[in-house]
Amino acid sequence: MIQVTIYRNDNRITAFKLSGHADSGPYGYDLVCAGVSAVSIGTVNAVMTLCDADLQIEQGEDGGYLYVQIPTNAVDNIEQVQLLFEGMLVSLQSIESEYGEFIKIRTL
Repeated sequence: MIQVTIYRNDNRITAFKLSGHADSGPYGYDLVCAGVSAVSIGTVNAVMTLCDADLQIEQGEDGGYLYVQIPTNAVDNIEQVQLLFEGMLVSLQSIESEYGEFIKIRTL
């Protein structure tokens, strides 16, 4: 199961963590894994490219782990970053509502 943790401070997303594997299908055909990966990596790429934000990123070597933190003092256009991360959360929640046995989201 993929565990998604959203970290908030003052109702703003400060970081997120993805861990685990969906195992909803054979390797290369796991639609839940592919969807979560596309949404999360696409969001990170959009934030770095469109907002020129230098995110702190940790990844597992064999997949199954991604931690992304927004530096508190390194982002000038935090509103745009927040909008992109909130959009990511909506997309992940849509996946969870359809495939809840393979992905769980919690907010801290």
